[in-house]
Formats: sequence, structure tokens, C-alpha cells
Amino acid sequence: MQTTKPLVGLARRLVKDGYFSAQVAHSALEKAQSLQKPFISHIIAEELISNYNAAYAASDEFGLPLFDLDVYEPENIPEGLIDEKLILKHRALPIMKRNKKIFIALADPTNVSALDDFKFHTGLSVEAIIVEEDKLKLTIDNFLENQDTGLDDLEDDSLDNLELEDTEQQEEPESGEDAAKEAPIVRFVNKVLLDCIRKGASDIHFEPYEKSYRVRSRIDGILQEVAKPPPSLATRLSARLKVMSKMDISERRIPQDGRIKMRLSQSRSIDFRVNSLPTLWGEKIVLRILDSSSAKIGVEVLGFDDEQKALFLKTLEKPQGMILVTGPTGSGKTVSLYTGLNILNTEERNISTAEDPVEINLEGINQVHVNPKVGLTFAEALRSFLRQDPDVVMVGEIRDLETAEISIKAAQTGHMVLSTLHTNSSAETLTRLRNMGVEAFNVATAVSLIIAQRLARRLCEECKVSYTIPDKALLEAGFEMEEIHSLKLFESNPVGCNQCNKGYKGRVGIYELLSMSEEISDCIMNNGTSLDILEIAVRQGFKPLKRSGLDKVALGITSLEELNRVITI
Repeated sequence: MQTTKPLVGLARRLVKDGYFSAQVAHSALEKAQSLQKPFISHIIAEELISNYNAAYAASDEFGLPLFDLDVYEPENIPEGLIDEKLILKHRALPIMKRNKKIFIALADPTNVSALDDFKFHTGLSVEAIIVEEDKLKLTIDNFLENQDTGLDDLEDDSLDNLELEDTEQQEEPESGEDAAKEAPIVRFVNKVLLDCIRKGASDIHFEPYEKSYRVRSRIDGILQEVAKPPPSLATRLSARLKVMSKMDISERRIPQDGRIKMRLSQSRSIDFRVNSLPTLWGEKIVLRILDSSSAKIGVEVLGFDDEQKALFLKTLEKPQGMILVTGPTGSGKTVSLYTGLNILNTEERNISTAEDPVEINLEGINQVHVNPKVGLTFAEALRSFLRQDPDVVMVGEIRDLETAEISIKAAQTGHMVLSTLHTNSSAETLTRLRNMGVEAFNVATAVSLIIAQRLARRLCEECKVSYTIPDKALLEAGFEMEEIHSLKLFESNPVGCNQCNKGYKGRVGIYELLSMSEEISDCIMNNGTSLDILEIAVRQGFKPLKRSGLDKVALGITSLEELNRVITI
């Protein structure tokens, strides 16, 4: 007969104080462990206890001071001691420094590794202070949002001389008259780039037409016009951008690729991937803003629900297998892959990636930029990886049968393989691999998890407005009858506010995760269609993409209109 381990620490204290039973405590401990989530965070999320009662009990049980962040002034946060990576990793915040001691606000008193990390990085002794989890999250979010990015220090008179790293001038030194003539162009380009960075744009488009010229930026997945310079400046604007990105300014007949690295401050630089394309009325130039912070976000902020997050982390722990991320261009596949790689990136693992191109540098990971012109294809890079004893391999995209077969062979021989495919749903991915020519047996035994995803704009919490629609429309949208009566819908405020962009601020991932089961494997082996696979998966508890999106609509994270825009299935 199996005996239950006696409760200790905070769990025992909360049972003793009557917040819940011992049975509930044991169940919560097991669930929190399976989700790799702190016990205190889990019981708060499950509404077993309030934020204040949890903090009060933790403070009393561990003999640590309890502090109310509502009365704390963020400007008191000690400067020069803050490492954003540590704050995001541990959800802990240094709030005060006294002599050679720093005080760390955290909600989980068992998070000893946070104290050790802050002690190591600051060289100071540390002391924990217990705070309410919801207030800590809000304080950290506000602090990171208001951190110095290097942009606020750039006044208008500095737009002439933004520092570009590794830029080789391809033009002859300009005379005073020429320099004065080009100064407005330099200022205009720099201002557009800085404004777009401030607004969180992902790319910038410089587009010439016969009688006009426009500059657009993509913010939260939507293109918006930001400037309309005179069309007579088209040649000079493209020349300036090509000089900045080290392209050949004399070549206007063929597309070119380049990069810009712009230093904003001593601690921050921004990378741009630049492409020029000859069009009927001049060169269209697109700059892709490469934000390295997006590659280092935690799995908590991607948009997974608790079950999806647990399945993703569980699959990453496997020593071998294949995780495929699918979706259209711009659906956040790269960020999902990089998040997984960051979780796997430890000293014990040898990780190699083949990408086209390498957009963001990841410390501790061997990244290869494939170049088919010289024979360095995805398949060739993979062959080389497998000769170097890798633990984890990431392939930017499976485009052909050769790459697919080598990737699957790697997944079957003791390696964890991560890659992407362009399909609309997770079930279609399995049939797509077979249609490429991969044997059904290999698909069934190699693939561990498929993630299909989209990115939807988040409603602005400051100005979103509630509304009602008829029950019939809700049923047609996909909601169940039993959830309609308690449903509260929100939509964007088209005017917006000073915190958002026309009622939206940021984006959230919408996911469906299909894990390989024996029944699904048998279906693949028997040449089942994607509909057959989907039917089995739903029977086993699979949550389709549309249903995941409806859950986020019900939570007020996004709007039904936005969901219908990004999901057409």
C-alpha cells in the first residue's frame, strides 16, 4: 500500500490554517511539479488562496518580512544592479540597497536559486522580502517597460550622427556642399528608423511609385503608413539605406541583401536585415528589425495554456524525437523555436542550428547560415552536425525530401530535432511529410510533437470596451451553449489611447499542440488522412487552433474580430 508523504513547509502551514485540505494540498503539489511551476504560484492561479493570504502565510512560515509594493516608489530601485535576464528568469526584483546588502522582492520564498544568482551577479549579500505575486508581476512589468532603451536620450540634434557599427563607406568623402545637401536625407532615415523602433515595429518598407513615395511599418502584424516623402527623393533614400547596409549602391538591376547594426546607447544596439528589390519605379527596400529580446522571452509569455505549456516542456525533456512548428510566415514560429532552444541551452548539451538566415545570435549555440550557392544547404549542414555529436539540432525549415529524411533519421538516432513547416494545421503536417515522400513508418516513429500557431493582436487593457452580440452569432463563432450566458466579450477601441495602437498593444500566440499517440501512429501507418488524424486527436482531448483562440477571446485577451482575421479554418 502506497503511503502519502507528509506535508512540509508552506503546504503544511496552509492546511493547518484551514485554507484547504491535505488532499487538495497533495494534489496541488503534484500538479505544480508536473507543470514545473512554483507551488505558491499554482495555488494562486487555481484560486485556492488569495495573493495576500499566500504572501502572509509564506512570510510567517519562513520568518521573512512582508512588504506591500503598493507603497513602493519604482524610482527607488537601485541602478546599476539590475540584470533583466535575472528578473525575467526568477520573477524577482531588487528593490533596495543598503550598505553592502541588497533586498530582493519575491513571492516564492523557496526560490533560493534567485538569491544565489543575484548574490553572484552583484557581489553583495542578499535578503529576501516577501511580496504579493500579482503586485510583483505588475511592478516588474512596469519596470521593464520603462527601462532606458537608449531611445529617450536621442534628441533631434543627434539624428545626424547615429552610430553605425561595422559600416564601410562606399562613397567618396563628400564635400561640404554635398554633405549639407544629404543631411536632411540622413536625418529623415534615422528618424523613421527610431520612430519605428519606439513603436515596436517588426519591419519597415520604403516603396517608390510613379507619382508618390511612401514609408510603411508593420506594427503588431499590420502595415501602417508612417511618411510620404516627395517621389523625387526616391534615389537618394535608397542610396542612403544601401550605404548603411553595405550594399553596392551602383547596382540597381538585381536584388541585394545587407545588414545594419545601429548603436542606440552604450548598452543597446539594434540589428536590421535589409533587402532591396528593383521595381518599375525604383528600388523598394525593406528593413526587418531583429529584436534579440524576442528570442529570450520565457515560455510563460508565449500564450500557451497550462496544459499546452506542460506538454511542450515535457516533450523538450525527451532525449530524442522531433518537434515541428507550423504556420504561415509571420506567425511567430522562430520565437517559439528560440524559446525552446533557450530552455535546452545548458552546459551539458551540444546544440547546433542551420538557419536561412541567422537572424539573432544566441550565446552558447552553434548557428550556421546556410548558403545554397556554395553547396551549404540545410541537408549538408545537417550531415555535418551529425558528425559532431550533437544533442539538439534545429533546422530553420524542412523544404525538401532530403532535408526531411536526414532530420527524421537524426530524431530516430538519439537527437532532439526542432524545425518548421509551412502548413495550416498540425494534422496536415503529418500528411504533408508523407506527401513529400517520407515513409509513413518514419513519420510515425520520429515525430513527437507538432505545434500549429498564429499571432493575434492583444486588446489594450486600458481602453478595450465590452459589447454583446446575439447568442446565435456566438454559436456560429464556435462557442458552446453552456458558456454563452457567462461570456463577456471585449473589442478594441478604434480611437485607442496613448498606451496602444488603435485599441491593440502587442501580440499573443494562439496554439494547437498535437502529441503523437499510438492510435495516431497506427492511423499514419494505415495511410489515414489529416481528417482521420484530427478525429482521433479530438477524441483524445486535443484542442484545435480555433478553440484555443476562442478561449483567449473569452478571457478578454483578444477580440472575436481579430481571431477571425488570423484564423480562417
